[in-house]
Amino acid sequence: MPEGPELHLASRFVNAACAGLVFGGAVETSRCSRGPAVPFESSAYRISASARGKELRLALRPLPGAQPAREPLALVFRFGMTGSFRLAPGDELPAHAHLRFYTAPPGPRLALCFVDARRFGRWHLGGEWQPGRGPCVLLEYERFRENVLRNLADKAFEQPICEALLDQRFFNGIGNYLRAEILHRLGIPPFEKARTVLEALRQRRPSPEQTLSQKIRAKLQSPDLLELCHSVPKEVVQLGGKGYGPESGEEDFAAFRAWLRCYGVPGMSSLRDRRGRTIWFQGDPGPLAPKGGKSRKKKSKGAQQGPEHRTEDPLLPSAAHSRSRGAQRGPPEQGTAQQPEGTSLQQDPEVPPAPVKGRRRRQPAASGHQRPQRIKADTPSLEKEGMSAS
Repeated sequence: MPEGPELHLASRFVNAACAGLVFGGAVETSRCSRGPAVPFESSAYRISASARGKELRLALRPLPGAQPAREPLALVFRFGMTGSFRLAPGDELPAHAHLRFYTAPPGPRLALCFVDARRFGRWHLGGEWQPGRGPCVLLEYERFRENVLRNLADKAFEQPICEALLDQRFFNGIGNYLRAEILHRLGIPPFEKARTVLEALRQRRPSPEQTLSQKIRAKLQSPDLLELCHSVPKEVVQLGGKGYGPESGEEDFAAFRAWLRCYGVPGMSSLRDRRGRTIWFQGDPGPLAPKGGKSRKKKSKGAQQGPEHRTEDPLLPSAAHSRSRGAQRGPPEQGTAQQPEGTSLQQDPEVPPAPVKGRRRRQPAASGHQRPQRIKADTPSLEKEGMSAS
C-alpha cells in the first residue's frame, strides 16, 4: 500500500510527465468510480502536483485566454491500497482508470489517469488536506517532532509503539513497511509501550557547546526514533524510480527489495497487531504483544524444502506502483467492501478492516446425499491485510 515516500514519488512523476503538456476539455470519471465527479472544463489548462504525508494534491490551472473563463481547481487524493497515476495514450487507457485528464490538440491525445484497481482510493474537491492529519514526516520534520512530543499524554501513546506509528494524527506518512524498518534499526520491540519509548526524547537536547557539524554527526551516528521517521522515508525517495512493486519495473523493484532490512526479510519474525496488520521484527516482540499470538519466522528460500515448509512472501507495498507483471505476484484479491466515510485517522480511512473470522454453521445434509469433505491447505498465508495505515 502506498506510504509517504510513494505519494512523494507520485507527485514527482506527475510533474515530470505533465511538464510542457497542455490539457483541455472536461475531466472524465469512469462508470464504476466511487469518487465524486470533477466539474472542471477548460480549453487549455496545466496540471501540477504536490504531496504531504499520505495525500497528493493535483492543481488544474487554466491558461490565459482559455474558455470558458474559470478559476483554478484543486483535488486531494488518498491512494488507498492500489492508487497510482499513469500517463497513457488517449485511445489505450489502462484498466481501472477512474479519473482521466486529456491533453488538448494539436499533438497525440494523451490521458493522465488515476488508476485504482481495488477502488479504496479517494479524492475530494477543494484542495484542502484532510483535517486532523499531523505534519508530514518527510517535509515538516520540526513540526512533526514537536507535535508528537507535545501530545504524549494522548491515549494513542498507551498503545504498542508499532500501532502508534500508524496513527496519522502524529505520524503522517508512516505505514506498515516503514514502521518495521524504523523499529528494526533501533532494536525497539514492536510491542513496547509507545509512551515509554518516546518519553526519553523529551529530555534529549544537544549540548550548547557542540558545533553544528558535531550536532549533525551525532544525529547521523545515533538517530532517535523520530529522526528515523524522517530519514528512513527519505531513503526510499532517494531510491528514485516510479515506486515499488512488480509493475514498476524490475530495476525499481529490485532496488527497493535490496533496501529492505526487516520487512518480509528471511529470518525475521512476524505477528499481527490488534488491528490485524502484520508487523515484522527481530527478537523479543515486547510486553504488549497480543496474547496467544504466534510469531512466525520467514524462511530463506534455501531452507524451504517442500510445500509443507513453503511460506508466502508478504505483500510488498502496493503492486499498483509496479510496471512489470512477471517479477512478483500482486496482493491476493479481497472483497471490495467500501470503507465507511469519517473513519478515525487513528486507523487509515482508506484501509479495509481486517475480516473477522467466525465459525460457519453446519447445514444439515439433505437425506440420501453425503456431505463433501473440505480439504485444508497445508500452506498458511502470511499476510492478507492491506499494507499500511494510510
